[in-house]
Amino acid sequence: METIGLIGAGNMAEAIIRGIIASGLYTSENIMASDVRPDRLAYIADEYGIQTTQDNLELIEHAQVIIICVKPQNVPKMLDCIDRKINGDTLVISIAAGITTEYLTKRLGDVPIIRAMPNTPAMVDQGATALYSANAAQTSLEHAKELFEAMGKTVIVDNEEMIDAITAVSGSGPAYFFLLMEEMVSAAREMNIPADIAEELVYQTAKGAGELAQQAYARGESPAELRRKVTSPKGTTEAAVHVFLSRDFGGTIFSGIKSARDRSVELSKEAESHE
Repeated sequence: METIGLIGAGNMAEAIIRGIIASGLYTSENIMASDVRPDRLAYIADEYGIQTTQDNLELIEHAQVIIICVKPQNVPKMLDCIDRKINGDTLVISIAAGITTEYLTKRLGDVPIIRAMPNTPAMVDQGATALYSANAAQTSLEHAKELFEAMGKTVIVDNEEMIDAITAVSGSGPAYFFLLMEEMVSAAREMNIPADIAEELVYQTAKGAGELAQQAYARGESPAELRRKVTSPKGTTEAAVHVFLSRDFGGTIFSGIKSARDRSVELSKEAESHE
């Protein structure tokens, strides 16, 4: 059985490790992770029984599939260590935001490269991931899709520019929902609802709304249709929605997501500037 290696052993790497073990795609003996933090590697090895190393070169010697899980700003320095040392048959998958396949090819040479953008709900097997490649075989893309579907839903796109926008929408997206939840709890507290009750109600409302939306999506219903169903004329919901819309709620959301997309593009330029 082939070995899969993860460079970086943070939260997303852990989600991948947990998912692929649980799905049976890989056994613990066929997974290796590297990281600069000995304590993190000790935890990962103890929790999942995988191989670990602080040496990225050792990892690439053993792995037939490599997933780059380091922060974007650390990618250039990490690549300095493994620059053009990866076997041409090795599949490289990068989840580093803003790091283009063109840049990775320039640094790693002629190896199949897939750019992936998962999100943090992968930590509870509810992730959303997009994949793109300019040079990987269809079988490699399908293998990558299988890997990330062990942690949620996965789509393949045919335009790398989409990945920057997807980074802004689903990659960063959980934080937008958490911010809304944070503000709803704060509003409840301002209206004298005890903190524990406010949190329980908001968290359950978020969970229930998500489940309801997922079921509606399967039926072909849009979020706008769902909103209309709970917005009675001259009712309480309409009063709140009117305030949100009058203050350009949609424009604010778009501006924020566009800013995240633009930052993803900037990250690629910053990586290239380290050359």
